[in-house]
Amino acid sequence: MTKIRFGHTKSGQDAFLYVFSNKNGMVMAVSDFGATLQSLWVPDKNGDLRDVVLGYDDPASYEGNSLPFFGATIGRNANRIRNGEFILNGKTYKITKNDRDHSLHSGRDFYSFRMWEVQEETEHSITFSLYSPDGDQGFPGAVDIRVRYTLTEENEVKIEYRALPLADTVLNLTNHSYFNLNGHQSGNILDHSVWIDADTYLSTNAEAIPTGEIVSVAHTPMDFRVKKQIGRDIGQGYEALLFGNGYDHNWCLNNKGAFAKVAEVSSAKSGITMEVFTDLPGMQMYTGNFITKENGKANAVYEKRQGVCFETQYYPDAVNHPHFPSPVFRKGEVYHTVTVYKFV
Repeated sequence: MTKIRFGHTKSGQDAFLYVFSNKNGMVMAVSDFGATLQSLWVPDKNGDLRDVVLGYDDPASYEGNSLPFFGATIGRNANRIRNGEFILNGKTYKITKNDRDHSLHSGRDFYSFRMWEVQEETEHSITFSLYSPDGDQGFPGAVDIRVRYTLTEENEVKIEYRALPLADTVLNLTNHSYFNLNGHQSGNILDHSVWIDADTYLSTNAEAIPTGEIVSVAHTPMDFRVKKQIGRDIGQGYEALLFGNGYDHNWCLNNKGAFAKVAEVSSAKSGITMEVFTDLPGMQMYTGNFITKENGKANAVYEKRQGVCFETQYYPDAVNHPHFPSPVFRKGEVYHTVTVYKFV
């Protein structure tokens, strides 16, 4: 592991990159600013390295461009909460509204804009920690949070989340990396082929809030049970795609809470395939539908659909839907979940 100065935040704090490599030449760079995955270099079919995640060259650029959430650790609750409020133990809690009348990724005081402490370093991994006090972002209960990134010799980026709440609260952490297997600067991802192990997805309204209905993917553009290119159906006049301006939906995974392979994405151009493993019940695939002329790292300019996210998670707005898997964790109950992005 090599530690590199990344730059200063707007408040003058020093941020660093922690760079890891493995025997296959793969390189992962993560930052203590936002516990962010900043770069990921992967060998292509010719053995050349391609940086396959979108990002920025310094902390100030991340601070100045909040909406893409490139590579960010998202918490305390990933995705949306309807009307920015929920009831827990008979009490109503209000979260900052930052997406029309709703809360997206827990309001405006994002975990991705905070300095995380380095808790532990090894040759292959780094653990970041964050203390989230009672009332942080409007959520009840103080929580100690740990996020560990590991680069394995099997070309896996393993992200492990742990948290211990001191009171009943909502916990739903994810990573918001945008992947482009042709390289972060190489244009859109419509030629990428995707498989998702899910028979159903969540119906939402026009504001991306779940209606509560769990819908079969059969005979719809949402069916990725047979691998297909992202661009094949994305332009269809299907209501969900019209609402999302493309894919931006939660698939209800078939893993039944067990750690398993749940998705795969590949590019014929680069010859790179990425497998997604998780023990979480849902995954939001987002195809970067609202990226426009975003000045990224290495002088890249990112445009619409230049990256695809695979955000493993509890379902969006799950705290307001009793029939969804619950993101509520009780006082002293350990939150522990693992997601792996494996390159083959």
